[in-house]
Formats: sequence, C-alpha cells, structure tokens
Amino acid sequence: MNAATDTVPHEQAAAELVRSVLTRAVSLSLTTDAQCYDLIGMHSIDRNGRITLAPQPDSPLEAQVASAPRGSLAALLEFTDIAPTPLRDRVRARVTISGWLTPAGPEGEDGLRLDLARVTLRTPAGTQDVDLDRFTLAQPDPLAVQEAAMLTHLADAHEDMVADLIVLAGSRLPFGVVRALPLAVDRYGITLRCEYREGHCDLRLQFPVEARDAAEAGEQVRRLLTTPSCAHHRRPSTTS
Repeated sequence: MNAATDTVPHEQAAAELVRSVLTRAVSLSLTTDAQCYDLIGMHSIDRNGRITLAPQPDSPLEAQVASAPRGSLAALLEFTDIAPTPLRDRVRARVTISGWLTPAGPEGEDGLRLDLARVTLRTPAGTQDVDLDRFTLAQPDPLAVQEAAMLTHLADAHEDMVADLIVLAGSRLPFGVVRALPLAVDRYGITLRCEYREGHCDLRLQFPVEARDAAEAGEQVRRLLTTPSCAHHRRPSTTS
C-alpha cells in the first residue's frame, strides 16, 4: 500500500475542528472569578486564532479587567457546537478555552483580548487538550460558516437523498432505523445521524474528492450517490 495514501486525512484535526466551532459560533459563556456572562454576537477570532471580545458599554466585564491585578483577568470561555437539524442529541462538541483577558491594544482600541492558556475539545469520542501552536496555525474548515444552511436544506428539501445515502452503508448499519438526518459536513465528507427507538449511530461518508466550498460539497454528495465505490466509509459508531 502506498504510504502517502495512509496519511491523507479523512476528517478535521482537533485544532481545525476547534477553529471551525469558534468560527460558526454566535454565542459563548464566559466565567470569571466574580461573574458569569452569556455573550451573543460579541466575539471575533482572527486568522491567527486571537479571540477578541466586544462587550456592551454598560457591561461590568471591562471594569473587572481594569481593576484586576496588572490589568489581566483570568477567564474561562465555553463554546457549544449544536447541530442545526432537529436531532435528539444536538450537541456535537464543546470547546473550553482558558486564559487572561486584557485590553485589546495598548492605544485604547475597543474590546478585550484573550491571551490563551489552554484549549480543550470535548466530543462524543472523548476529551483532549489542543496544542496551542496547532490551534494558532490551524484554519477553520472552508464549509464551517455555510454548514448550517447546507444541512438544513438537505434535511428539509432532500429527504430522498438522505435515504439514498443511508443505503450506502449496506449491512454495516444496524437494522431498525426510524429516522435519519444530516449531522455534520466538512470538506472531507458528510456525517448522518441514524436514530433508533433507543439510541442512535452516526454514519460517516467520505467524499471521493476533498471539497473546497459549498458548491463542491454538493457535487461530492451527488458523486457518492452515483459512484458509491469511490467512497470510503467509516464504520458507524453507536450510542444508546
């Protein structure tokens, strides 16, 4: 077997998944030693992974930072990645980031910057710390921002296509599926949630060719249906 073939990725690495979660997230929970905040539409992340918060002018958060020793406030940020389709268990991942909040810039720029200390990713597969250098260098999946619209469109307008994708699993899929919905999509493939009367399993279908945008992802889904022999499938993982 060609050694190069063995190293081709089939899914997002942990650092890339974290960056994808942060890119599409619209809200987060922030905890300091004195207070908890739910921030909606108040964070941004730049290309180098720097997280900046823009709290409301009347928020006590900036005052907390200003009064903290050396102007640096310990903080914990929590992001929850929720599937856009109406699944039983919609939480796909949780990202926890700890660090210190400081003013965004030395010349009075608005907002607060988070200096990273630790990044942790928790998924149904387990929990792992993400290397900070890898996090900084990683980029979000190119489908991250468009994923929700793609999955809801597939679920609402193409139930027949979802059913046909499930057929690709063949005998690998346990008998008794009562409902199937798209769970996730990235440039490497699409994941379907197969629900049973009790429990569920997730079916991962790898795209024949890596997709660079939503249009190419749609084309890869169609290729899966017309040339199933080109797809490499992961064995379904079952959850009760």
